[in-house]
Amino acid sequence: AQIDPSVFRNVFDSFNSDCVDDILFRGYRLMASDGTVVSLPRNPAAPSFVCHDGIPKGVNQLHLTPLYDILNRTFTDAVIQPEPKKDEIGALVSMLKRNTFEQNTIIIADRGFEGYNLIAHMLEKPNVDFLIRVKQSRSAMREVAKLPMLELDCDISFSICITQKNADKQNANYVFLQVPKKSKPGSTTRRGRWDFGNYYPMRFRICRFQLDNGEFETIATSLPRSFTLEDIKALYHLRWGLETSFRDLKYTLGLVNLHGKSDAFAEQEIYANLTTFNFASRVCREVVVRQPTEGIYAYKVNYKMAVTLCREFIRTPNADADKLLKDIARYTVPIRPGRQDQRDL
Repeated sequence: AQIDPSVFRNVFDSFNSDCVDDILFRGYRLMASDGTVVSLPRNPAAPSFVCHDGIPKGVNQLHLTPLYDILNRTFTDAVIQPEPKKDEIGALVSMLKRNTFEQNTIIIADRGFEGYNLIAHMLEKPNVDFLIRVKQSRSAMREVAKLPMLELDCDISFSICITQKNADKQNANYVFLQVPKKSKPGSTTRRGRWDFGNYYPMRFRICRFQLDNGEFETIATSLPRSFTLEDIKALYHLRWGLETSFRDLKYTLGLVNLHGKSDAFAEQEIYANLTTFNFASRVCREVVVRQPTEGIYAYKVNYKMAVTLCREFIRTPNADADKLLKDIARYTVPIRPGRQDQRDL
């Protein structure tokens, strides 16, 4: 209790700054962002306490929104918020502001991130492109809702207005954003947040493709035409790596079994687990996996066993690093591409 959670945050940041993650996709780093919930022991007095008609007795939850390097399989940044005050778009905006992207970067996100303010921040950020799945029903962006429901690849452009003067209304190609008068640039309120001026020109690309089951997916992106519709589809598919990392973070590293009751203790454990996850991922990249000469599958490191061996390595004084790599290489699992299973709702 005498150690502030920011100490664990500094360890996480320092470890990342000392390491080089250099696996790229056509010269771009691939980053994904999404949110997940970490459940705590019940404590009605804590800020993380959630209580509503669906949960009449209430639970405690923290919301984790990370920035995840898909190809290097490491977490580069994270924002932790109490579940009642979760704001995934605001969390991603804050991570954009505090990070300098020296390498060309593509940020991939799912539905729920398609805010005008976030898109404007990504358009303004140097070396950053975005690829966001957007809604395509009546609740979609007005310019997206106008498009026909078929495969397409087109540019849309409009202006964001925060006033409704007669001169604005004469311009059909504008989107009025109702910003509360008390709202200031960088406001922490989700509704009507806008950090830019009036008549902000916005232009990006809309890609829509059909899935094998006949349904359509719509992607908003700032990537150039050198990325084809198939490339966009493949890039969005890679976002699933973040979902599997959440599973590893919770079940392989044990984030579902916290050791303390307070929000501060949970925050310490989240950053400790993120650091351990990155350590194990970077060690696994150095492991040489012998592929069988015969067989239909290629093999990769068993990440669950790798985490266990890395923990023992950290706990053991004067442990042998070469032995660690050899031990991890003994445990492998087959890579089965294209596996699908019906989602159990």
